[in-house]
Amino acid sequence: MSEAAKVLTQPSIPTAKTANSQGFTGYQKFVVALLAFLQFTIILDFMILSPLGAMLMPALAITPSQFGLVVSVYAFSAGASGILAAGFADRFDRKRMLLFFYIGFLAGTLLCALATSYPALIFARIVTGIFGGVIGSIVFAITTDLFPFSMRGRVMGFVQTAFAASQVLGIPLGIYLSNAWGWHAPFMMIVAIGAVVGLIIFRYLKPIDGHLAAKVDRNAFHHLWTTARSPRYLQGFATTALMAVGGFMLMPFGSAYSIHNLGVDINDLPHVYMVTGICAIAAGPLVGRLSDAVGKFRMFLFGTILTIIMVAIYTNLGVTPLPLVMLVNALLFVGITARMIPSQALMSAIPEQSSRGSYMAISASIQQMAGGVASVIAGHIVEAHADGSIGYFNRIGYVVTLASLFTLFMMSRIHRLIPEQRPANVGIGASH
Repeated sequence: MSEAAKVLTQPSIPTAKTANSQGFTGYQKFVVALLAFLQFTIILDFMILSPLGAMLMPALAITPSQFGLVVSVYAFSAGASGILAAGFADRFDRKRMLLFFYIGFLAGTLLCALATSYPALIFARIVTGIFGGVIGSIVFAITTDLFPFSMRGRVMGFVQTAFAASQVLGIPLGIYLSNAWGWHAPFMMIVAIGAVVGLIIFRYLKPIDGHLAAKVDRNAFHHLWTTARSPRYLQGFATTALMAVGGFMLMPFGSAYSIHNLGVDINDLPHVYMVTGICAIAAGPLVGRLSDAVGKFRMFLFGTILTIIMVAIYTNLGVTPLPLVMLVNALLFVGITARMIPSQALMSAIPEQSSRGSYMAISASIQQMAGGVASVIAGHIVEAHADGSIGYFNRIGYVVTLASLFTLFMMSRIHRLIPEQRPANVGIGASH
């Protein structure tokens, strides 16, 4: 019996009290570290483009609107590929699925490094998005397969530190390489690191095929349609879409708002991101452990309250001393982290074993698309003044607060369907 099957056939999940004392096995620690590092390469590839814009636009003679398309085409292709892959996501060993899409992602990143024209870069970003957009859903499916519900908060806490690590480590290193060797260098760095990660996955990650023993619909399109129309799954999809609104509405204008509205010197901006990232890295594992110890919904409630308070403060600030800007940003990201980790851990129990991969793929696609729509809406809410300041930014705060309250209501409904003590290998409504 495979490692995955052994975990999935556990008769029950420990209570929150005993879960807190559970430790990871050596192999489980390896898997968590591997998935976190893999996520780091995926997120870094997506985020590195924004700071490279100042070099890319003159190098390829493209306009700001064309550069915007370079950034957004990744999200749209990732969203489309997730939907297309959903029908097949539960028919193969997840290790093989992960290797296939990760190799495609690295190939797309290599094309970015080799691109010498605008059309070539657009094509490269489409290829990267097609493969990279599916990897996140595979990672979460693997997490759900290999770890019981009582441990997923801690696992999500470590895996999600990849986002903060990309800010603290990846982006500064990428900018340094681009300054030294040109904008192609960061993509070559990602390919080199990713190749090592891929070899480790191939050599040391065990097959993850426990889900193949479950009855899986062999018709890919019917499997996709059945998953997409399930009433209990629709609750998860709607909650995922609402969760994406907050981050994607605030992030695109964060640097401009900090410089022109809060009075942060452009040379101090990296320090703001670094302090914020370090706090998020520290908060991730702690939030994960608390999610398993005190309850995932309770942790999500705390994160929502903190986020709403900090969004209200952040979006209404004027010129502010640098230390206070750092503090507000750090607390805001801690609040976002305290929402993201427990919500992902809680919603990981929604899909049944036979449709877990399909559910995760559709959910990841909805997150990408909802984030894109949120960015567009935010662009129509705010107004750029002649001095560079961002007007009506507080209105985004109101929208984010409203979305957060709706998300809290949706999570409370999901929480009622997923008690903290339940079998590890079933979804909502499955037989116990």
